Amino acid sequence: MYQQPLQPVGGSLALSAACAAFPLLTLFVLLAVVRTRAWVAAFGALCVAVALAWWLWRMPLPQTLLAAGQGATFALFPLVWTFGTAIWIHRLTVHTGHFDTLRQGFARISDDRRVQALVIAFCFGSLLEALAGQGTPVAVTTVMLLALGLGPVRAAAVALVGNTVPAAFGPLGLPITTLAGVTGLPATELGMMAGRQVPVVAVVVPLVLLAVADGRRGVRELWRPALACGGAFAVAQFVTANWLTAALADITAAFAGMGVLLLVTRRPVVARRPVAVAAGGGLPERDAPAPAGSQWRAYAPYVTIVAVFAVSQVPTVKRLLDAGTLAVSWPGLHVVTASGAPSPLTTFRFAWLAAPGSLLLVAGLLTVALLRVPPREAVGLYGRTLFELRWAVLTVVGLLALSFTMNAAGQVATLGVWMAGAGGFFAVLAPVLGWLGVALTGSDTSSNSLFGAVQVAAAQRAGLDPVLLAAANASGGTLGKMVSLQNLTIAAAAVGLTGREGELFRRMFGPSVLLLALMCLLVGLQATPLLSWMVP
Repeated sequence: MYQQPLQPVGGSLALSAACAAFPLLTLFVLLAVVRTRAWVAAFGALCVAVALAWWLWRMPLPQTLLAAGQGATFALFPLVWTFGTAIWIHRLTVHTGHFDTLRQGFARISDDRRVQALVIAFCFGSLLEALAGQGTPVAVTTVMLLALGLGPVRAAAVALVGNTVPAAFGPLGLPITTLAGVTGLPATELGMMAGRQVPVVAVVVPLVLLAVADGRRGVRELWRPALACGGAFAVAQFVTANWLTAALADITAAFAGMGVLLLVTRRPVVARRPVAVAAGGGLPERDAPAPAGSQWRAYAPYVTIVAVFAVSQVPTVKRLLDAGTLAVSWPGLHVVTASGAPSPLTTFRFAWLAAPGSLLLVAGLLTVALLRVPPREAVGLYGRTLFELRWAVLTVVGLLALSFTMNAAGQVATLGVWMAGAGGFFAVLAPVLGWLGVALTGSDTSSNSLFGAVQVAAAQRAGLDPVLLAAANASGGTLGKMVSLQNLTIAAAAVGLTGREGELFRRMFGPSVLLLALMCLLVGLQATPLLSWMVP
C-alpha cells in the first residue's frame, strides 16, 4: 500500500511543489520552446514524472508503472475510441462526396464565413459538449470548420476556442455532480455558483473566436452580432443553471446563442458564380445547389450524432446503457491519499455501452446505412483512419500516462496544497488550479475530482466560502481546454496537422491566459463585499 506524501522533499511544501511542477514544465518547454513533436513532449514529461515519483515521492516503481499503464488504457478507451470514431464519421462524408455538399449547406447559414464559424464552433460545439464531451466537440466541429474553407490551423484554433465555456456543465452536468461528490457540497448550489461565473466570460468568447478566425478585422466588423450571440448564450446559461438545472445549461445556451445570432445576421443568399475569398472572412464560395437528397444525406451524420446522444439520455435508455458499465480495481495498484483515505484513482470504469465512442459508433453505423456505404469500404476506412491517427494516439497515450502517474504519486496533490497556502489571496488563484487540472487531463470533470476537495480545504483555512472556490475550479477549468494537449492533439489530428500541436499551443496560450485572468478577477471580487452578493 502506497500513501501519498505531500512534502517529500526535505519536509518543505514549497520545494516539493517546485519538484512536482517539473514534469509539467518539461512538457510545456518541449512543446512550445524546443518545438518537439507532441508525442515526444508527452513521453519526455512522463519519464520525468516517473523518475520523480520513484526517487522523491518514494512510490514503488511497479506501482508507478501500473499507474502509467492505467492512464495509457484510459487514453485508448474511452478517448481514442471517441475521437477516432468521430473522425471516421467525417471521413465517410468525404469518401461519399458529401463533403462539398456540406460546405454549400453551411454557406446558406449566413453569407459570412465568420458567422458560420460562430454557429458551428460555439453554438453547435456547445450542444455536442452538453451531450457527449470526451473530445467529441473538437473532433466534429474542427472538420466541419474545414468544410467551410478555413485553413487547417485556423479551423483547429477556432474549434478550441469554442470548446471552452460549455465544459463547466457538460456532458449533462457531470462536472458539477462530480464536484459535489468529492466536496460534499450541494450540487444545486455549485451549479448556481458556476452559473454566476462562466456566463460572464461566455459573453466575450465569441469575440475571441472572431479574433482567432479573422484578426482585428473580424472583431471590428462583427462585434455586434458576436456580443449578441455571447449575451444570449450567457443569459440562457445563467437562467438555466440557477433556476432549472445545470445539466441543461449548455443545451439551452447553445440554442439561444444560435437563434439570436441567426436572427441578427440572416440575409437573403443570392446565387452567384464562385468567387475567391481570403481565409477567415468575407463571402464564401457559391456553387450550384446540390440536389435535395444529397443535401439531407450530407447533414445526416451530424443530425444522427445529436439524435443518438439525445436518446441515450432518456432515463430508461440511460439505465440500460449504464448497466453495461464495469468498475474494477486496477490490478496491483494500491494507493491511499495523504489523509489515509482510499484513492479513487485505483478504480477503472469500463463503460462499454455508455461511452461516447460507443454511441458515436452507433451513429456511424447509421451513417453508413444512410450514405449507402458498402460495409467492407466502411471497415477499411475505419482502419485507415486509425492508422493515420497513430501519432495522435501515441500522444494521448503518453499524456494520460503522465496525468495518472502524477495523480497517483501525489505530485498533483502537492501542487494543490501548496497553492492553497496563499490564504485569502487563494480566491484569485482558485481558477488557476482548475485551469491547470484541465490543461493536464483535458477534462473539467477530472480536474474537479482532482482539486475539488483541495479548494474546499483551502477555503475553510482562509475563511472563504467553499461553494465559491469549488465552483471556481470548474469555471477556471473551462479555459484550460484551449491549451490541453489532449484537445490540441484531437484538433490537429482531425485536420491532418499531427506533429504541429506545438504551433497550436503557442497560438492558443495567449487567449487562454487572457480569459483566465478575467475569471480570476471575477472570482477574486466575488470573495469581497463588492460582489459577494453573487454567492448563493
